[in-house]
Amino acid sequence: MSAPDQLLVVIDAVARRNDGESVRIAKDVLCAGARAKICLPDTPAEFARALARRGSRRPVVIGDDRALLRAVALLHRERELADGALSLVPVGPRGAVELAGALGVPLGAVPAARAVLDGAARTLDLLVDDSDGVVVRGLRIPAGPAGLSVVEPPSVWDTCRSLVRTLVRPAPSVAAIRPATRTHRLRVEADGRLLSDLDDPVEGVTVLSRDGVAEVVVRPRAAGPVRVEATAVTVSGPSFRYRADALVTGPVWTRTWTLRPSAWSLTLPVG
Repeated sequence: MSAPDQLLVVIDAVARRNDGESVRIAKDVLCAGARAKICLPDTPAEFARALARRGSRRPVVIGDDRALLRAVALLHRERELADGALSLVPVGPRGAVELAGALGVPLGAVPAARAVLDGAARTLDLLVDDSDGVVVRGLRIPAGPAGLSVVEPPSVWDTCRSLVRTLVRPAPSVAAIRPATRTHRLRVEADGRLLSDLDDPVEGVTVLSRDGVAEVVVRPRAAGPVRVEATAVTVSGPSFRYRADALVTGPVWTRTWTLRPSAWSLTLPVG
């Protein structure tokens, strides 16, 4: 049996705990089609050790988006991400495997496992930041949902007063009850070109790696979106948090992301 037919199957602890049936099905399909060594790490450290000891075996992760990102980050840190294709069988709630679906991985246990056995490696881009962190697909600032404001829960007295006002006043318009959009003072540069400065607050910034470029969108408060393509993006300003794929990072005061085209490979269905 050739090396590509030998698999190291790392089953994430969260997947085993939350959906043991899907894990069992995926494991059965993989073991029926290839010689597979099964690893059941309980901690991130054990997860890392399992990947590090894979030898010539092809790594397969059974788990959600966070498990995939952990594997990519570990292999990148060891400078082994480009050595061979990574494979994934997504297991988890729909919201926890959105990244896998966006990358083209089937979301069912059986089709995903079959893609591991019969698929082909597809090279993908990567965003690497100045702290050696990685972004597989995209990031956004701020980290949380845009346009939501925090409201203190009303007291009983507040509820009574609100009821009285409702009885004696006409209902407010839709525009009047729409939540205010928060803005952020950020300096955004793409390949050295200034897109936004601290004196021009923005509602948000997104960066998406696609087809060898980083697509940058800046949404100023008082103007239409600014869209550019770049290979390096720097954001700085008062401390901010950002969401990189499924993970929230921060607070930071400045961060630069650099695009690395075709930096890694993921096994995907053929056709």
